[in-house]
Amino acid sequence: MRWDDLKDENCSFARALSVVGDRWTLMILRDCFLKVRRFEDFQSRLGMGRGILADRLKKLTDEFILTKIAYQQNPTRYEYRLTERGLDLFPVIISLVHWGDVHKIDKKGKPVQHVHLGCGQTFEPIMCCSECGEPVDSRSVKVIPGPGGLNPVHLPLDRQPNATVIKRSSNG
Repeated sequence: MRWDDLKDENCSFARALSVVGDRWTLMILRDCFLKVRRFEDFQSRLGMGRGILADRLKKLTDEFILTKIAYQQNPTRYEYRLTERGLDLFPVIISLVHWGDVHKIDKKGKPVQHVHLGCGQTFEPIMCCSECGEPVDSRSVKVIPGPGGLNPVHLPLDRQPNATVIKRSSNG
């Protein structure tokens, strides 16, 4: 499958990856949540080429994740701000940060900490069920077909018709 074909897949994950699934886009989004807004600031912080940065910012604005707002005239200069659609990516970004804090941290500790403004405490992000409030992880969730599901290949192997599930030993 080609990268450009992801946007046409009947899979929410693939469609999301078609928008935010490359490293530069994720780094730009991280910086957006750190209140970076101007092209030159993105470029100096990330060390990426102008062309790549311009391309990723255009894609993010075309997808309504960022909006361009003029902050200067003659010449016109823009800053990039997260839209509601962009702000909805916060759980994705903070989950990746948390994974890095758990699995890729060095001896010095976390590079940054997040403080909840409501209580003033540093926190670890957790995902909770919208219905009961209990924390959820991969072991406490099952996947079933949704109303828009057309392709069983997007279901777990054990839920696919005619699928052969190979049970593996505990050794892998």
